[in-house]
Amino acid sequence: MAGHSKWKNIQRRKNAQDAKRGKIFMQHAKNIYVAAKEGGGDPEMNPGLRTAVDKAKADNMPNDNIDRAIKKATGTLDGVSYEEVTYEGYGPGGAAVIVHVLTDNRNRTAAEVRHAFKKNDGNLGENGSVSFMFDRKGYIVILNEDNTIDEDTITLDAIEAGAEDIVNADGAYEIYTAPEDYSSVCDHLTASGYQLEEAELTLIPQTYTELEDEQAEKMMNLLDMLENDEDVQDIHHNMKEDE
Repeated sequence: MAGHSKWKNIQRRKNAQDAKRGKIFMQHAKNIYVAAKEGGGDPEMNPGLRTAVDKAKADNMPNDNIDRAIKKATGTLDGVSYEEVTYEGYGPGGAAVIVHVLTDNRNRTAAEVRHAFKKNDGNLGENGSVSFMFDRKGYIVILNEDNTIDEDTITLDAIEAGAEDIVNADGAYEIYTAPEDYSSVCDHLTASGYQLEEAELTLIPQTYTELEDEQAEKMMNLLDMLENDEDVQDIHHNMKEDE
């Protein structure tokens, strides 16, 4: 894991989202929906949901909207029925790509995802075609942009909490856990006074694929197209990214 920063990918995704601020509440609602559906509707018992709610509130999303998204996910409110779908395939140069979507129109979303791959020299595969190349991990980010968090201290705290690995990623600490330890590590770090910038169960590549200049450019175009799709919730890939 060390030597490759998932945080850089997240920052790039954040920049893409910032360019479409008019759609930010819908994105928050979907993130809350997914977190509540996966881990339950109580933020105190679901670190991923707690983080999603905190981010929505930071963008001034009304509490009614937040509650509605949670109730939809837990089946206590009628409304639009979202379907979770995962697409797997290869980008340019053979880079593995996994796309998670949340959609109310599967046919529309499938066509858009397929178009993004085809336009950038990629191709969709069957389920399982690339997922075996990734490990499921708990992933936590704690910001340290002002360098006030001592690396030795947070490393000891993370290990004590049950983390598997911690990476100093230029202004942030990335903490990785086994899936079964994710919630307890989040709770321990929060109780120790750390503010979690990101907290999620995610997929980490086992190995990375290095692309040539033209291939890397097409891969970035593919990621940009996918990220600009409102139905896309998360993208995992194994392209090795340079500065």
